[in-house]
Amino acid sequence: MPVVKVAVAEGDGIGHEVVPVARAVLATVRPDIEFFDVEVGYGRWERTGEAITDAEIAALRAADAILFGAITTPPDPNYRSVIVRIRKELDLYANVRPVKSATADMVIVRENTEGLYAGIEEVGPDRATSLRVITRKGTERVARFACGLAKQRRHLTVGHKANVLKADTLFRDVCLQVAAEAGVPCQERFIDALCLDVLRKPRDYDVIVTENMFGDILSDVAAYLAGGLGMLPSANIGDRYALFEPVHGSAPSHAGKGTANPVAAIRSAAMLLAHLGDRTSAARIDAAVERAFAAGVATRDLGGTASTCEMGDAVIAALGV
Repeated sequence: MPVVKVAVAEGDGIGHEVVPVARAVLATVRPDIEFFDVEVGYGRWERTGEAITDAEIAALRAADAILFGAITTPPDPNYRSVIVRIRKELDLYANVRPVKSATADMVIVRENTEGLYAGIEEVGPDRATSLRVITRKGTERVARFACGLAKQRRHLTVGHKANVLKADTLFRDVCLQVAAEAGVPCQERFIDALCLDVLRKPRDYDVIVTENMFGDILSDVAAYLAGGLGMLPSANIGDRYALFEPVHGSAPSHAGKGTANPVAAIRSAAMLLAHLGDRTSAARIDAAVERAFAAGVATRDLGGTASTCEMGDAVIAALGV
């Protein structure tokens, strides 16, 4: 069996705390994985003047999968977002965010390389402009990805704002066309109403596809259903590369306190294994998280007292049950 190589980029803030826990969980279920570290982020930028270089991009390309932490992006016009650059250079066009709880079981798929996060911006003394880019090619491929998931599940919802934004008319029409060609049951919703409706009637939704920024906002809203941002994993998927990261940010004010919830990072590690074809180990991790919760172990954001490491230790102990 070929060696599985996983690049580990902790990033900034609580990434240095939650990612080592997720890495330890991965190593417990798959001791054959070969890990290697890649330093990127604001901390590196402060020290060297570069948050990420071509060498780090090349290292990430050499991995079978990437376990990523969280990045601090300062309000500095000279600082380019690390995760946006990685998504674009590795062409990770589908951002996949599952939301699962007692009341919800949905997957939010957002286009990951276009929209307002395309990085086409101008900043002047009196005006700043960000260009929102929606293309047929970008929409078609993320719609096909979402339809592939919906075929394995139930149905698709297209979230958009076509009643106001002309670019969303293209996004909506292309998604509906791809769904029709794939034979996937599909409905459409305005994104603002959808943000409310997923909270009111979460069981009405299964796979949701949106453009970039709308999907970012919607998945953060839906995190409420699962207990908060500390609970949600995500995947950034392309045709060749894949990166897995917790949905939450670097949370600088919480860094170094040992109180961050590592469950989102742990579940991202489970998604990494499932993507590599090891669904058995992925299911073991997910089950171990649930057993740890059932035993009463929880971090402070969930009303518990466990530290980041204690939560990880409880999951690892539950893997042996």
